[in-house]
Amino acid sequence: MPRSELNPSAAPRDDPPAAPAEDPRLGPLRKSVYALGDFTVNTALTSLSMVFVGYFLVQVAGLRPELAATVQLVGRVIDAFTDPAMGRLSDRIDWASGRRRPFFLMAALPFGATFALLWWDVPLDGQMERFAYYTAVYIAMSLAMTVLSVPYLALQPEMARGYDARTSLNTFRNIGSLLGVVAAILVRPVAVAVGGADATGFMRAGIVYGVLLAAPWLAVWWATWERPDFQHRRAQAGLIESARLIARHRSFLRLIGVYMCGRISMDLVGAMLILYFTFWLGRSEDFELTMLLFLLSTALALPVWLRIARRTEKIRIFIIGSVWWMAFLLAILFGQPEWPRWIFFVFVPLTAVGYAVVDLIPWAMLGEVVDEDDLESGERREGLYNGVFMFVRKLSGTAAVWLAFMLLGWLGYGKSETQNEDTVLAIRLMTSVVPALFLGMGILFAWRYPLTRRRHAEIVAALAARDGAGSASPLHP
Repeated sequence: MPRSELNPSAAPRDDPPAAPAEDPRLGPLRKSVYALGDFTVNTALTSLSMVFVGYFLVQVAGLRPELAATVQLVGRVIDAFTDPAMGRLSDRIDWASGRRRPFFLMAALPFGATFALLWWDVPLDGQMERFAYYTAVYIAMSLAMTVLSVPYLALQPEMARGYDARTSLNTFRNIGSLLGVVAAILVRPVAVAVGGADATGFMRAGIVYGVLLAAPWLAVWWATWERPDFQHRRAQAGLIESARLIARHRSFLRLIGVYMCGRISMDLVGAMLILYFTFWLGRSEDFELTMLLFLLSTALALPVWLRIARRTEKIRIFIIGSVWWMAFLLAILFGQPEWPRWIFFVFVPLTAVGYAVVDLIPWAMLGEVVDEDDLESGERREGLYNGVFMFVRKLSGTAAVWLAFMLLGWLGYGKSETQNEDTVLAIRLMTSVVPALFLGMGILFAWRYPLTRRRHAEIVAALAARDGAGSASPLHP
């Protein structure tokens, strides 16, 4: 059935078909264990962008800010291009033990080990030698993370088949993601606790975190499953041909725009906020506590948004949350160092209500795009679509952070307890105004998004009609 027959502008129809029955195994326990995967990935991604690049590499390892930002840029660019390839590999593989889950056992240990090595103040004197070390280890860590994360995310449309079930599973995953952010912002306090706020402390903290990132994948492997009927429908088109096909998938391109703009906003705020507290407010010690309050507020907001999502369209929730977050981001620009501390402890967490939606909704919408593609192509390409999403996540946010640190380096940012006025003003703008502008662009992409709840129900019904009883067939472990 061509996508034109599913045009949302078509005349309204009767009530949509019922959603497919969900696997009874997909209960709170398995959702919670599944979320541990995103806990590890987000711990790595957030700590690298929030603490490693802007703080550890510059203030501890002594790299110039331009080189520090380039470490992440080079690593993420190389890694990002492997995400679609990894997704395609997991779509086409035909192991008896599954297409996705075996990779959890293969890559967990390399992931933890290479992450730990990043936090070693390597005993090399020259800037370029140190840059080469951190870049090489960053690339190795990122590749191990790709082998884990892309198959992991591709399991979502298999484990959760319905419109609301996917939102629920992604809500659990987002809670795991938030716990990962908590772990990430505690890197510095953990370093102080195990050795001090110096190279020794960060090296020991890196070892602790390496174990923390590797171990949960055994539990994720246990808690997940794959659908045999999906595995036996291996994707046939090659990577290049598939990339061309999804490049013509209008719903997916719109969703990519929505996700990319939100991701840039999140990564910019994440990279700049520690500098905002350190060099504008002059209260670096308040950063971790404020972020903990922010993340607690996000976790409390997620169940509320989940309940709302059961009664309305996901894209409408994204727009509402984006507007909320934009308003509070713009207000951050006017914060002053002389204001009482409690104002920031109250104000910053309020921004979390909107942040929760921007982080949650695009991933909850990806399964519907995969189903629409299945109806058009007859292939299940969850791995490729999730690989492209990871590509966008890594490359767009990393490029924005790299440009931000290049600008800060040009303005004079460096290893010092104080920064010049131009640098501080740039930090303030890139913590508030610039992310808000990208959220506004995301709203434009979201406007009149075609894959509504009704359209997805029609797609599922068409798939069931095409495949006979396939959508209602028993799901096997």
